[in-house]
Amino acid sequence: MSVKLGIVPFWKQYDREVVLKASKLAEDLGFHSVWVPEAWSYEQFQLLTEIALNTKTIGVATGIANVFSRSPGLLAMSAATLDEISGGRAILGLGTSGKNVVENFHGVPYKKPLTRMRETIRILRTLWRGDRLTPELSTLAELRHFKLEMTPARPDIPIYVASLQRKAINEIGRSADGWVPTFWPYAHYQAGLDWIAKGAREVGRDPSEVELAPFVAVVPIEDLDFARSMMKPMVSFYIGGMGTYYHDMFCRFGFRENADLVRDLYNSGDRKQAAAAVSDELVDAIAICGPAEHCREKLEEWKASGMGLGLVSLPQGAPYEMIRPALEAIAPVL
Repeated sequence: MSVKLGIVPFWKQYDREVVLKASKLAEDLGFHSVWVPEAWSYEQFQLLTEIALNTKTIGVATGIANVFSRSPGLLAMSAATLDEISGGRAILGLGTSGKNVVENFHGVPYKKPLTRMRETIRILRTLWRGDRLTPELSTLAELRHFKLEMTPARPDIPIYVASLQRKAINEIGRSADGWVPTFWPYAHYQAGLDWIAKGAREVGRDPSEVELAPFVAVVPIEDLDFARSMMKPMVSFYIGGMGTYYHDMFCRFGFRENADLVRDLYNSGDRKQAAAAVSDELVDAIAICGPAEHCREKLEEWKASGMGLGLVSLPQGAPYEMIRPALEAIAPVL
């Protein structure tokens, strides 16, 4: 069974040239796409353009662009430009980010995130089709009859949405092409897929049109305990330092006691103990660690659980000499 995989670097502390080399390698190995993140480090569309100009077939995706720091019109132009430069390889990954980043870094009010996402997608599709904007497309802005003064290479650039909340996942079923969950326990993918199906049926869509494309950390190292230990600081950061979303999700899927412990230690300032407190069971629910053959088998298990496209994290801050064997270790499942 082949597994479709993309690659994604962590959003900070990475070497731009190393990511470019990794993207070229991923293309040679048969990976589907490279997803460049954005928070408060590199700007993603410029890096994706650089990758597109140095590759031929691999998809180039935002992983993830937030819908507050750029207007819907600018997102439409940026994605259409990238799609033309890449020869139709662009994927627009979208998310709402969070209040702290949006307001304190970008200086934009974080208001009605679900409405902002819904209306952004509506405006994007309108502009890519070559149609004019109308006031009815948005309740958050006073739109006038602008249209793109260029013809997009494709009127249907794929839109994938990162979300963890039920209403937002319902909306993915209504309007998006893919769902990008982060650290969602793979044994519980069906819960999210059911929410997508509900939204899809409400607008007459086939739920199978929406692809499940989770971020998945794969650590192909023989020493299982060490491989898990590499994941735990990041997991504790997401539980304790990224608001309530991840803590609540882990509680919902049976990890309340561990999530509470990690959150409390993290918020007390004891970051090392918080990382050490992350249970092996939680790591194994959201990541794949261990010998290369085990990792390949688990990727196939994740596919059997509903994963259509797995977005594999590159080793954080690692040199190319470490990234290459990590990608080569899982390439046989492609």
